[in-house]
Amino acid sequence: MAPPHGDKSAEVKEESAAVDNRPISTIVFIIAMQTEALPLVNKFQLTEDVDSVFPKGVPWVRFYGNYKGLAINIVCPGKDPALGVDGVGTVSASLVTYASVQALKPDLIINAGTAGGFGSKGASIGDVFLSSEVAFHDRRIPIPVFDIYGVGSRKAFATPNLLKELNLKVGKLSTGDSLDMSPMDEASIVANDATVKDMEGAAVAYVADLLKVPVIFLKAVTDIVDGDKPTPEEFLENLAAVTAALDQTATQVVDFISGKCLLEL
Repeated sequence: MAPPHGDKSAEVKEESAAVDNRPISTIVFIIAMQTEALPLVNKFQLTEDVDSVFPKGVPWVRFYGNYKGLAINIVCPGKDPALGVDGVGTVSASLVTYASVQALKPDLIINAGTAGGFGSKGASIGDVFLSSEVAFHDRRIPIPVFDIYGVGSRKAFATPNLLKELNLKVGKLSTGDSLDMSPMDEASIVANDATVKDMEGAAVAYVADLLKVPVIFLKAVTDIVDGDKPTPEEFLENLAAVTAALDQTATQVVDFISGKCLLEL
């Protein structure tokens, strides 16, 4: 039955339900480092976009192609023009997420990448977590209401069937712009009840929420934050092997998504 004339909220609900029931056709992966992205690029046999859909002059890189009936896009911030390193962190993640949604109109965003894990919360090297909720740990604004805005807690899109099928680990994700962890960051991460920490997730979630695009988070543990080894050393030591684990899980996720609508996830 059609909603009463002028009932905009009912119209929006009907449109949303129609979208949720439509088979997923376009996926955008947001991946910070090209080292993390290339195994998936090869797995899905994607092509680099030389005639970029993005503004002229930005270093952002898109790989695209079709896999099992899905239009797959992997978008990376690319290399910093001055320093030649990957554009990690929340600013780059926000920009490429916004630009990707505008240009590619995805049905689903997947933010995939490596992360630090907390052994005290059950994380081990090589574990791949499906994040249930994301928040920032380095945006401290001790003013009423601004403090809540700073943490920016958001739930990931619920995927109970995916979770059951792949038997993935679940944990909350905390995001900040530093690889290390200061005592103040640690207190915020504990307050966020996080199992894993990264440098992009909550920023991707913020943009996805603004633009009303479902987003899920796959985070593979390269280092144990509360362990004995220095984080940079452990991260570099495990990056290649853990990226392979992320590649395997991400492929399983895409295989599961193929032919399904959002409500079936």
